[in-house]
Amino acid sequence: MPQTRQLLACALALAAAGASRAQDTPDPEPDKSVAIPALEIIGFDLLLSNFNRATSGSHDYDVSWHSIEHNLRGPWVVDNDPFSTNQFAHPYQGSLYHAAGRSMGLNYWQASALTFAGSAWWEITGEKTPPSKNDQVASGIAGSFFGEPLFRMAHLVGDHSSVPAAWRPWLAAAISPPVGMNRWAFGSDRFGAVFEDHDPAYYSRLHVGGSRVTNDNFASSKGVKTNVAQVDYQMDYGLPGKPGYTYNRPFDYFNFEAALSSSNGVENLTSNGMLLGDHYALGDNVRGIAGIYGGYEYLAPQIFRVSTTSVSLGTTLQWWAGEHLAIQAGASGGVGYAAASSTLRNVDSTEYHYGMAPRGNFNLRLIEDERLSLDVAGRIVSLGRIANRQAGRDDVSRIESALTWRIAGPHAIGVSYVWSHRSAAFPSSVPERQTLGQVGIYYTLLGRQDFGAVEWRHPDGD
Repeated sequence: MPQTRQLLACALALAAAGASRAQDTPDPEPDKSVAIPALEIIGFDLLLSNFNRATSGSHDYDVSWHSIEHNLRGPWVVDNDPFSTNQFAHPYQGSLYHAAGRSMGLNYWQASALTFAGSAWWEITGEKTPPSKNDQVASGIAGSFFGEPLFRMAHLVGDHSSVPAAWRPWLAAAISPPVGMNRWAFGSDRFGAVFEDHDPAYYSRLHVGGSRVTNDNFASSKGVKTNVAQVDYQMDYGLPGKPGYTYNRPFDYFNFEAALSSSNGVENLTSNGMLLGDHYALGDNVRGIAGIYGGYEYLAPQIFRVSTTSVSLGTTLQWWAGEHLAIQAGASGGVGYAAASSTLRNVDSTEYHYGMAPRGNFNLRLIEDERLSLDVAGRIVSLGRIANRQAGRDDVSRIESALTWRIAGPHAIGVSYVWSHRSAAFPSSVPERQTLGQVGIYYTLLGRQDFGAVEWRHPDGD
């Protein structure tokens, strides 16, 4: 009996020690795979190249071993495919590469390297035309700046959304198809299907409505559509100030905007996230982040079009200016590789120019007691200011303002005014100045965190 009691005591002690070690051991990380997303990218490129060859009527996709060998030897060129192809379709293609890697458990930098390699693979094997430097920037770099927010938003919808559970996989797949495809193929708990987002504070809103051009004389003389239906979405993810939230990974903070217009399709697509930085505090009422931001933007109102892939220094903060008044603000400035042109000068969608361009943006949101918000944001891109000045200059600016009044729950009414301007001068043509003003009214659907004011002053809800 004494021996039995001793053996039982030893067994209980070992069980307790094992339980203690199990509690101290962190959960294993999800599996990772480089081979699977690489094969997915190769397969996708092969299908896309053959689809384009069958449907485009162009010989650019008549790929052969000879064309691949020729492209491997170079040289790399700057092409002028249609603006929407180079500046929107290529970044979106790169975003699929990035999400394929992320959904297989790769971290941001690993997925970005895979995206860059996938873009080079397309340039060499997807088309018989010479590989393009501008496409490599658009797909290989902008693709990651674009793809990471889509990847995170897909997981936010799939894991934390108030959307009915049956709809979540479909909505996540619509936002980022590789996330939906790989969740279906490998299950919801393998590879990168379970993404730990650390429950970020965020602001999101959906606008559905219409706008009207205010300078009617200009619009009628230039063929600009006066009345426009519009749908746009905005998210600020990882807003500063939430206790315990960290910024150790790229895009733990980002701003994302997308706008569709009946006048010209995609009018605005912007992604700007912090690649490297940290949080800070100023007194009791200010919390912020600062660091290096990576951004992609595609802006195409009816009078011009501009796109940039950029790196900037920036900051984002929130200040409690009163008991019920919060001010959120952000600013960044840097340099990017940009493309721009007028849409009024001619109808040739391949007429535009590239260059290194300084760029800057700011945003300000005043939030009053979760009932009212006032947003003002601006951006500027200046081609021809730091390189190849003799070729001319092209300055593009845009200011957006909106007043949103919450009616009940997530439902609100929004009123906006948008001012878009382009000033350009080239040696071979007369200077151009184009300005477009638009006023709009929208039904607004707010996200589950209303206007996004982050509360850290009363952690216990007092």
